[in-house]
Amino acid sequence: MTAYDKTDVVIVGSGFGGSIPAYHLAAGGAKVTVLERGPWLEAKEFEHDYLLGSSYTRAFDFVVGDGMSVLGGNCVGGGSVVYFAAMPRAPKFVFERHGSIGRRMWPSALTRDTLEPWYDRVSESLPVSTQDWNDVSYAGGLWAAFCNHSGRTANPAPVAVDNDRCVNCNFMMAGCRFDAKRSLLTNYLPAALAHGAKIRPLHEVQRIERIDDGDYRVHFNIVDDEDYRLQSGSGTIDAKVVIIAAGAGATPVILQRSEAALGTMPHAVGRYFSGNGERLNTAIINEERVREVLGLSREDGKVYEANHIGKGPTVANWDKLDGSLPEYERYSLEQLYFPPGLGTILAQVPDGDEPRWFGVQKKEILKKWASWLTIFLMTEDDNEGVFGAPPPTGNAYRISQQMLGRGPLKYDPTPNTRHGWALADAECKEILEKDGLAKVAPWTNDVVGAYTVHPLASCRIGDDPATSALHPNHELRDHPGIFVTDSASVPGALTVNPAMTIAALAERSVPGIVRALQARGVDVTYGAPAPDGSITGRRAVGKLSLVAGS
Repeated sequence: MTAYDKTDVVIVGSGFGGSIPAYHLAAGGAKVTVLERGPWLEAKEFEHDYLLGSSYTRAFDFVVGDGMSVLGGNCVGGGSVVYFAAMPRAPKFVFERHGSIGRRMWPSALTRDTLEPWYDRVSESLPVSTQDWNDVSYAGGLWAAFCNHSGRTANPAPVAVDNDRCVNCNFMMAGCRFDAKRSLLTNYLPAALAHGAKIRPLHEVQRIERIDDGDYRVHFNIVDDEDYRLQSGSGTIDAKVVIIAAGAGATPVILQRSEAALGTMPHAVGRYFSGNGERLNTAIINEERVREVLGLSREDGKVYEANHIGKGPTVANWDKLDGSLPEYERYSLEQLYFPPGLGTILAQVPDGDEPRWFGVQKKEILKKWASWLTIFLMTEDDNEGVFGAPPPTGNAYRISQQMLGRGPLKYDPTPNTRHGWALADAECKEILEKDGLAKVAPWTNDVVGAYTVHPLASCRIGDDPATSALHPNHELRDHPGIFVTDSASVPGALTVNPAMTIAALAERSVPGIVRALQARGVDVTYGAPAPDGSITGRRAVGKLSLVAGS
């Protein structure tokens, strides 16, 4: 790549926020270059291992902040490669949330109803399927039985998984070597490549500047493919439009670092970060009580002992997703598998002596690891995260060769956030400990602070310039031609897994980006079908998109 390489569009990041525009813009005739800081891994490279240097540490990013740690994807395909593929749509009440600002945080043009056709596009494109009870894992079935026993409901979660290919290996966080998980490597990205898009792995964008002709120049470092602390070169590429989709933990850092060249950033860049209100509880199952009370057993005669068998979340309790409840009292409880490492370190001994996350008692419950059941809580937080000064390069100070870094995010949970956590913890405990079926405790926040696998809102859309960094069309305020289309653009916590909403918002953003390119002289149109050629979803959004030059 030369020092002054040029293209129509540079996209920073290749997760949902990057891959979806990459496909549509390339299919519409634009020259598209995607810069991805992580490696480009194929299915055969995804390993059933968590050792340093395996696909798990190569493709996963874990950044420790002050009070909040962020886990995310670091590879071509972004978070879709390492996520658990649960794809629910956000409840209607989410779009009416006020959060910390005391008034509606979402743009007035956006409701569940207006986003529905864009959800449909994503569902058709990945595709997303609804599971039945024959598809759920042992852990999911056990969680459903617990919910039923305590008078609650449970539902199989919608997922982007081909269950005919899935072998229930539970290595989803290391990438799927069977292509059962419908990551972006199986749909939008190959379709973008087929239309001429270019993907540059191991290219970490540092900053953006405006050049004399009105275009943008994107500066990047080339990252070593084994030791991410090292760079093997640098370069630039010019574009008429820049789309930043580096994830809510990195997008604001790039913009902060670009402020010296671009000019003042909107106030909300790097503020209002949300961890999606996330929290985890781990239960130690009393196998004999489960046999006696629930009458459950596996085909081989064991009761459960299946923590390690399955495919991430398959069953969720949505009883508290009730719009009539007060804000901060609504949440979902979802069965989840978290692999050894973080999942074993942060789990606490129920009713144990402090500190409960390590020691003799912790060793005893680790012996019962196969009998663990982890529940994922998604609540409403207060958007209290704020990014400090950016590190010299990237989004974090790299501590190890791969995976681990120290970032500038500060997160101090408010009483509202803690109230939501406490209610969800109590509900989880009531369900799991009824009749002595299990003992449960939340993960500790003492080691790495709170934690999220779904960072949101650090550069969010909205109507109010004082509390949103982006116009409702995802264009950065006061910086025309720069768009943000990733998780950073989501205004706040969703109470469910956010991938479906991130993807729907990215789909919705594309017509506006097409118009911006056309205004800059690029011959591009909007109207491509789903990556596999399906057109049902396209028909549904035709009028909404106000298609330019189709």
